[in-house]
Amino acid sequence: MDTQTHWEKIYTEKAPDAVSWYRPHLETSLALIEQAAASCSASVIDVGGGESTFVDDLLARRYANITALDISQTAIDANRKPLGKASELVHWLVADITQVELELSA
Repeated sequence: MDTQTHWEKIYTEKAPDAVSWYRPHLETSLALIEQAAASCSASVIDVGGGESTFVDDLLARRYANITALDISQTAIDANRKPLGKASELVHWLVADITQVELELSA
């Protein structure tokens, strides 16, 4: 089974809170970004975003240059749907982080 198929299977078969890595909010990551980012216009990428609430929390803090990347389309769709119209503010990318070439923003 290839990597993408593996993760599609995980996100199809398990609820978001039924996986060992689930956390309702990523407080440490948010704190580190708030310390490191010069402003809310700083580029932030959520690698392996899955079905996390990290993008939700970034949007709530008014970050404006967010990319969510995951190898699973199922996970991206699940992350995007509850955001409704706010999901349009996020660049959604289905890709393998070990293979994708990301564009650098100025």
